Amino acid sequence: MIKALPILKNNKINQIAFVVQDIEQASEAFAKLLGIKKPEWFLTGTSDISKVVFRGKPTSSRSKLVFINTEGVQIELIEPDHEPGTMREFLNTVGEGIHHIAFDVESLNEGLQNMNNHDLLVLQTGEFTSSYAYVDSIQQYKTLIELLERDEPHHISQPETDCPSLLGTTKIEQLAFVVKDLDAAAEAYCKLLGVEKPEVIESGSCEIFQVEFEGKPTEADSKYTFINTPMLQIELIEPGNAPSTWKKHLEKHGEGVHHISFVVKNLDKKIQVLQEMGYPVIQRGNFYNGKGRYAYFDTVSDYKVIIELLERYES
Repeated sequence: MIKALPILKNNKINQIAFVVQDIEQASEAFAKLLGIKKPEWFLTGTSDISKVVFRGKPTSSRSKLVFINTEGVQIELIEPDHEPGTMREFLNTVGEGIHHIAFDVESLNEGLQNMNNHDLLVLQTGEFTSSYAYVDSIQQYKTLIELLERDEPHHISQPETDCPSLLGTTKIEQLAFVVKDLDAAAEAYCKLLGVEKPEVIESGSCEIFQVEFEGKPTEADSKYTFINTPMLQIELIEPGNAPSTWKKHLEKHGEGVHHISFVVKNLDKKIQVLQEMGYPVIQRGNFYNGKGRYAYFDTVSDYKVIIELLERYES
């Protein structure tokens, strides 16, 4: 439910963008997962066209790009060159993975001013098929945010399928972050999106939860909350002291993106499909309320992020 005007005047996340080392490999992997024709990459313009400014200085940075339409948000794959830029900096310091989420804005200047009013400063600007800007939002949102001012309204068309999706869907249901302070992260996201702060959920009892992490039973204590947006649900997770994939991620990588989720039917069959492809289960268990189950897979080598499958029990 909307409680106030979102900082960017809309709360529609329309892209999840990945920085990758090899865009050919990443494109092929996502095409196979989603059952679509492998998209071709293209190169961004030279500096006289793209007008990239990174940390206040012009740069000749260029990138190979691929856009993949899904049933929800658009996936963007980015392979940067070695010139200074936020994507190259991310690849050098963090490695491959989700670099940013994107929002459309009516006015880029106004959007940046609104972000600046909330202590979110511009990191990089440039021109593509639209004017864009990245803001330095890692501390507040655990990822970068991109603002896009387009000349024409942006419509994400339905994906063109080439063969059946391995998961039976192309829709990314959730983007999940591991955080140290759930209340602070939820407050920041709700202010950004202009929504009411949702309920904080405690992990269920062991009898209901029945979590296995790396093959061993664990309490996997945690707190989490779900924030709905028009195309994507944001999940925030604060792990407790017991072993879990969330705790391990926080200790090894710090706060940030942990996984993306797909809702599937016949979870056992989908687990078998991914395991036969060489992706072992990291953690599995039941929903806190017993109304479904989940499994996380070690898919980082190919998809640059952990993939979670969710199976909801029909009422």
